[in-house]
Amino acid sequence: NAGGSTAGGAGIKLAYRIAKENYIPKGNNRIILATDGDFNVGASSNGEMVRLIEEKRKEGVFLSVLGFGMGNYKDSKMETISNAGNGNYAYIDNILEAQKVFGKEMWGTLYTIAKDVKIQVEFNPAKVKAYRLIGYENRILNKEDFNDDKKDAGDIGSGHTVTALYEIVPAGSEEEVSNVDPLTYQQTNILTSGNLMTVKLRYKKPDEEVSTKIVRTVKDKELRRGTMSDNFSFAASVAEFGMLLRDSEHKANASYEHALSLAQSSKGDDEYGYRQEFIKLLKTSQLLAR
Repeated sequence: NAGGSTAGGAGIKLAYRIAKENYIPKGNNRIILATDGDFNVGASSNGEMVRLIEEKRKEGVFLSVLGFGMGNYKDSKMETISNAGNGNYAYIDNILEAQKVFGKEMWGTLYTIAKDVKIQVEFNPAKVKAYRLIGYENRILNKEDFNDDKKDAGDIGSGHTVTALYEIVPAGSEEEVSNVDPLTYQQTNILTSGNLMTVKLRYKKPDEEVSTKIVRTVKDKELRRGTMSDNFSFAASVAEFGMLLRDSEHKANASYEHALSLAQSSKGDDEYGYRQEFIKLLKTSQLLAR
């Protein structure tokens, strides 16, 4: 179990100094913090340490955080530190997770291919009456932040993918979705379009400070109704499980039984056993919730 007796701040400062002395222009410059999970910065405050990590990030030295052990893991602190350093973090509590981080996902852990990645989705109100992004509560940006290259955002490692799930209410639905009175002096004009939505993506190359913007439209007819891939179904199961754990006000008729059924039916080949591990966790949570 984590004891919290290590003055981690001094170690991080030393690591950054060594990284600076051996800096490789246009290379992968990164320090790796391995901790028992209860990381404490010693004489430095958390705020001071985050500012240092942010400063070094701007100089091109990123940070990855690895927490080891079985107990007293300070997840929020690890996430804050790794986010400040344009890095990632992982909690390694068994051999399977170690093989995942140091084997299959090694390059994604150590090599950032895109930094400050931002996604903005605009739904066509003629097709979608209301929508809600599921999760990402601690990663939400204001709409004006999308075009602000000074605003820090997430990063993507080599071979990694990012999934965002939206819950939508179709335009033809009878469901009431708004408690806001209609505007008195303005009207909303809806343009006629066959598009369902427009997706905008911004990202920076690891060694650049100006972002690249990509815009793609999705037509309604391009979607296959009533069919979901195993990957999509499994992601939906994970999202449902998350809402149950947080007792979300939006969970509606979500249940452990449904989440488990969805996960089991979309397990697929599961080459590395990650989905089976999730199913096991889901079953344990279901028993504890009874």
